[in-house]
Amino acid sequence: MAARAGVSAMTVSNVINRAGRASPATVAAVRAAVEELGYVPNVVARRLARARATTVGVLYAGERTPFLDAILVGALRATNARGLQLVLYHEEQLSLDAAEGAVLSLARSGADALLLVPPFAELLCDSAVLAELALPVAAIATDQVAPGMSTVRIDNRAAMADLTALVVARGYRRIALVAGRRDYSVSAARIAGFQDALAAHGLPSEAGLIVEGGFDVASGEAAARRLLARDVRPDAIMCSCDDMAAGVIAEAHRRGLRLPHDLAVTGFDDTMVAARMWPSLTTVYQPAEEMAFRATEQLIGAGDGDLVANDLIVAHTIVERESTASLRAVIT
Repeated sequence: MAARAGVSAMTVSNVINRAGRASPATVAAVRAAVEELGYVPNVVARRLARARATTVGVLYAGERTPFLDAILVGALRATNARGLQLVLYHEEQLSLDAAEGAVLSLARSGADALLLVPPFAELLCDSAVLAELALPVAAIATDQVAPGMSTVRIDNRAAMADLTALVVARGYRRIALVAGRRDYSVSAARIAGFQDALAAHGLPSEAGLIVEGGFDVASGEAAARRLLARDVRPDAIMCSCDDMAAGVIAEAHRRGLRLPHDLAVTGFDDTMVAARMWPSLTTVYQPAEEMAFRATEQLIGAGDGDLVANDLIVAHTIVERESTASLRAVIT
């Protein structure tokens, strides 16, 4: 792409490749030119000439967790079966600019297909940079269907509604929720499912009983401190992931609460920690490894850079363990 008047070729290259520095006005001007001219970096254009994807890039954020490990194993199973490569990219900054920079880095590293782990599907759904690259893209474990992306997910709203109905059936009535980060689409879906089930059973949904967490143990502990300090504390705390549930259980133990007699706790995902904590955790089984495997298979099968964008919803399962025993059973 030829440099525009007043903008050097080096500056254009720096903006496109996220290298060096440029003023906001210059960045805007170069991006406008990129969009107008339909420019695709040569390194990616050459890669698009291949018939099939040979290297799948996985973009993820946050700490390594059992849930993330399951996704990586699923993607690795699919690439290993075909003798292909898997390239991982960890990006801690959850912004559009950082996400686009990560995508370009993956492309420069040889990735000719992309697997997005939450929340990158949400961040990149309207990305001009991603559209310019024209690579096959699949999103795993999101709740947002994005144009041009294939998605593999569960019905998060239905799953949380099913789990909440179980908690109500066990006799719990003052039920709190530790939701996930609001920039993850699954968080809103799970809040909606929680509220659906409460309404279906004639129970109120109090704003003060829904607390945002960060999908980690520490945020679960912080949410539990806040909820358990209330004048009338909840008799059940549901969590949007197993790690946050582990934090809630740890804080409940510190306060000397008997679980599930004084407090029931649930998680989400059914990672390996769910069956190993005490009491063992009632949760939703989300088949993360299989979802990642199927999403990666779709990427590998995409020819000439094209991916038939579809939304595959796989089945979830409610797994009941000791953390939600019937109130009647624990009282007698």
